[in-house]
Amino acid sequence: MPLHQLLILDNSSPFSHHPLAFHIRELKQMNTSITEIKIGNLSVDYAIPLVAEALGMDDDDSKVKSLAETIHRKTEGNPFFMLMFLRSLYDERLLKYNLGAMKWTWDDDAVKSKIVTENVASVLVNKMNRLQEDTRRMLMVASCLGCKFRKSAVVEVMKNISQLEMRTSMRSLSGTAATMGSSSAAILSPDLANGTHRNGSDSSYASSIEEFEEEGLCEVDNEECHFMHDQIQSAAFELISPDQRDSFRGRIGSILLQSLSPEELEASLFEVVDLLNCTTSNITDEKRDELARMNLKAGIKASENAAFDTAMVYFKAGHDVLGPRGWEGDYSTMLDLCSDGANACFLSGDVDTMTALIDEVLSKDIETKEKYRVSEIKVKSLYNVGHFNESTIAALDFRRQLGLPAPQKKPASTFTIMREYIRVKRLLKDKTAEDIANLPKLDDELHEMGQRLNEHLATCIFHVEPTMLPLIIFQLVTTSLKYGLNSSSSPGFAGLGLMLCGPFGKPHEGREMAKAAELIFEKPGMRSSAIYTIFVTQSFCYHWTSPLQDTIAPLLEGYQVGLELGDNDRACWCLIGRSYHLYFIGMELDSLQKELEATIPVLTQLKQDDTKVKIVTLLTTVKKLRGLLDAEAGDKILDSMLATAALADNVALSTYVNVMKLEVLVFYQEWKEAVDLVQKAGNVRLFLPSFFVSVRYTFLEALTYLKAAQSSSGWKKKQMKKCAHKTIHLIQGWAKNGNGNVVHYLYILEAELAVLHGKNKKAKKSFNDAITTSSRNGFIQDRALAHELASAYFKVEGDDYWGNYHIECSRECYKEWGCSVKVEQLLQDM
Repeated sequence: MPLHQLLILDNSSPFSHHPLAFHIRELKQMNTSITEIKIGNLSVDYAIPLVAEALGMDDDDSKVKSLAETIHRKTEGNPFFMLMFLRSLYDERLLKYNLGAMKWTWDDDAVKSKIVTENVASVLVNKMNRLQEDTRRMLMVASCLGCKFRKSAVVEVMKNISQLEMRTSMRSLSGTAATMGSSSAAILSPDLANGTHRNGSDSSYASSIEEFEEEGLCEVDNEECHFMHDQIQSAAFELISPDQRDSFRGRIGSILLQSLSPEELEASLFEVVDLLNCTTSNITDEKRDELARMNLKAGIKASENAAFDTAMVYFKAGHDVLGPRGWEGDYSTMLDLCSDGANACFLSGDVDTMTALIDEVLSKDIETKEKYRVSEIKVKSLYNVGHFNESTIAALDFRRQLGLPAPQKKPASTFTIMREYIRVKRLLKDKTAEDIANLPKLDDELHEMGQRLNEHLATCIFHVEPTMLPLIIFQLVTTSLKYGLNSSSSPGFAGLGLMLCGPFGKPHEGREMAKAAELIFEKPGMRSSAIYTIFVTQSFCYHWTSPLQDTIAPLLEGYQVGLELGDNDRACWCLIGRSYHLYFIGMELDSLQKELEATIPVLTQLKQDDTKVKIVTLLTTVKKLRGLLDAEAGDKILDSMLATAALADNVALSTYVNVMKLEVLVFYQEWKEAVDLVQKAGNVRLFLPSFFVSVRYTFLEALTYLKAAQSSSGWKKKQMKKCAHKTIHLIQGWAKNGNGNVVHYLYILEAELAVLHGKNKKAKKSFNDAITTSSRNGFIQDRALAHELASAYFKVEGDDYWGNYHIECSRECYKEWGCSVKVEQLLQDM
């Protein structure tokens, strides 16, 4: 049974500090489906039954209708205000219960006169004027503590605030009347106005709290209290003189700061800091330093609850309270306020403020290591907006500033890559995954920073200069082996597994490195890169030696856990890997389309534009294959993505688009267009090393060259055949190393190669092997393709029986897959 939660809140009240606000933000981060139902004010038709029920009278009574319509006009149908007006009518004896008639009675003219002259706020103030003096004063204090407050906090303030402070802070009659629109009784009671003030006691405070509840102003639950409506809190706050409000709130904050226990202060941190921030103009430097540290603490606490907008407010307040003297005075706090503030701005999308804070820190004459945090944020922010080249340059430059080695941003030669690989192999020796995971922990701050920067580089350099990726991975691994493990070691060894599985052709060694990476992130303090590691191992490593289907569940888990941990970027990388793997294993296209369409709004909400484009690429392909998008419209979408990728120098996106365009061309049997595409696309395996997308592309590329060779002659045939042999050789090596996901690919290619050479017996056997293997392993779309290619072969050979048999089998497979275009096309060919 799914769990449903009903969360009710008043959206008109500020509520960013409320525990419910934090809970809602957590639910959104976890991609929980949240349905918002906004409830407006009542119409007059619904106001009448409300008033009638409150009075215990019939709603068709003309007097009830008249009263309800009058109240509705004044309150605009707000249920709380309507009932408040009814209560005020009773309090002022304009609404009376007639025992003789056994019903409520009122004077319409008197009611209309009252409602014409009074508004909601003045009704509330008048109500408060009828309260006991201690109750009013406690309301003043409570209104400064927020919509929710603790009884003990109010009592503590009342015990420590002086009579003079209360007297000077309370609003005069004329000021209140002018603002509140009230001409009712005076705000100040005679004894307070004359400067006298009876001592409070625990019993009198308890009596005042009871009066809060009896009058419907607050709801009390043991220690916790909350105002019944934000208008009540506002009216209570209006009891304070405008020119004294900041000082009054600041005084309350000071009392709470001095009197609360550490545990109580932690629980009320936001409220106390908000109060103290009201008075910053006339405090000593020592107090400024203390307040800045408290704002820093509040900002960090808000950040831990993902309330980054709120955190920004505290970091800015702390920054401002220190002012220009901050870097010369409380230097450490100022650095933290700027660094944590920049991070909060980055996570909340305030780029301008983030940039200003980063520039402020970078401009200071301080140690390079102290600039690391803002430099890291700069690298991440540039990556997030798609400025991969700038992000790469920034990361490389800061590594050099730290005195750490960093390669030049240029294509890495094969010699350089092999030289660094040999060095890593020497350091590894014969270490097993367990040996690696048991290495000591890195305790060098400088290398810790360098590892984190290389982890970012491994992500962004992939988009800019893929040949440099091995050098960054080798640096991550080398530092881990020499100096110890940190959270960046896990993706480092996963990256080494990626290189070994794909480019170096050693999948079993790569699998061992992937295992080491997973063992590392299970160690204490290493979990922060867990999602990155899951993405790399499942998307780039394990499919070389295990069924592709086995990666689906772990990638889904990586996505879900990533959202729970707030690692949205890498969570969505797992989502990309899973989505493409679902397509390649032959998931029914209608189901896949629904899943992809449900994914896109989530990615939009999470601001994952780069991931969304890759999902849209796959979705466009699925729609074209299902016949829901004509070829021209689909090509227009994909071509626009290629143009966007070219402008952003995003080679990874270009590769995804080209792979999926080739996918459609092959299924449509448009071989001429397919040859043009593979010749323009370049070396896809370079841009997506070890990813199954590149494996799939290699198969499609080889098949395209074979079909081109079959229809060519002379020099062109020889050229196409040579290209085909080159890619087939790669797939043969993968199959030999235990990649069961490519065996049926190899059979299809061997069959087409036999057709090219006129080896009929070999062609028939290989087609049968391809059909059997793809069927056994669940690749329904490749079984359909194998049947279709076999049909074409038999028809050329003049064997219509087997030709028709295979075309019918192909049609049934395409139908099962959901590829409507091919079903219709093959039906016409039969």
